[in-house]
Amino acid sequence: MPNDVQRTIVDRLAREVVRRHLTQPALLALEVCGPLNFVSAQGLQFFQPLIATLADARAFDEFARFLEQRGSVEYIRERIEALERDCVTREQPGTP
Repeated sequence: MPNDVQRTIVDRLAREVVRRHLTQPALLALEVCGPLNFVSAQGLQFFQPLIATLADARAFDEFARFLEQRGSVEYIRERIEALERDCVTREQPGTP
C-alpha cells in the first residue's frame, strides 16, 4: 500500500490523465508495462538527476520507490478508473 505522500502523487497523476482524456491509453500502457514495473522504477531512478532539474525531485523519487512495490501498477490503474467513473458520472445529464 502507498504511504500518504505516494497516494497524493498517484492521485495527482491520475487526475491529470483523466483531465486530459488519456484514460484508455494510460490503462493500456499500464497493462503492457505492468510486469516490468520494477524495471521501470529502476529506469526512473537512472534518469532522476536529469528529470530533477525539471520536476519536483522528492516527489519523483517517492514515485519511483512506489513503483518498486508489488501491486503499485494495479493501484494506479484502479485510481485512474475510479476518477474516470466519477468524471463520467458528473458529465451525464440529469446527474446531481
